[in-house]
Amino acid sequence: MNQGFHDRNDRNFLIAETSVGFIARSGYDEEPGPESWGVQVFPRFYSERGDGWSPSTLSLWKDLASPMAFSYAGIHREAMRHGREWFLKPAWPPYVLWWVERDYTPTWTEAVVRHEFLHDHKASPFAFDFKTCFDEDGRPVTIDSQVVKQNMRLNEERQQMIQIVNS
Repeated sequence: MNQGFHDRNDRNFLIAETSVGFIARSGYDEEPGPESWGVQVFPRFYSERGDGWSPSTLSLWKDLASPMAFSYAGIHREAMRHGREWFLKPAWPPYVLWWVERDYTPTWTEAVVRHEFLHDHKASPFAFDFKTCFDEDGRPVTIDSQVVKQNMRLNEERQQMIQIVNS
């Protein structure tokens, strides 16, 4: 069911890794790429669909505007447009955000705890989304749309350079 999304994985990861504000991402056990940040586990609301694969990523970004710029532009935005074809509409949050200390690497288990918390309790400084987000000190914050747009433009320039190099 989600093969179209899975087919875009490598390119999606490449674009993410070259995006403004990207720091690092977890890999997956027994797959080439970065080291996995612990045993990959899934929230209780994820269901096996028969293909042995569930879409999930765990990544670190320097701020909130950077992952927002990546998520809502380019290849990731295009993938989200096809989401209804590839996935059932979820009754849970599609992602979770939270702050970590500098040089701290979160684990898959921690991500699941926070994802389930967001589902069960709504947004808080412990677990939130782009609509209701918090700064590092736990205060409600609005993401600067001008910074997001600027990052989108910079990411597009980087993507064009990648296409030139890969041509």
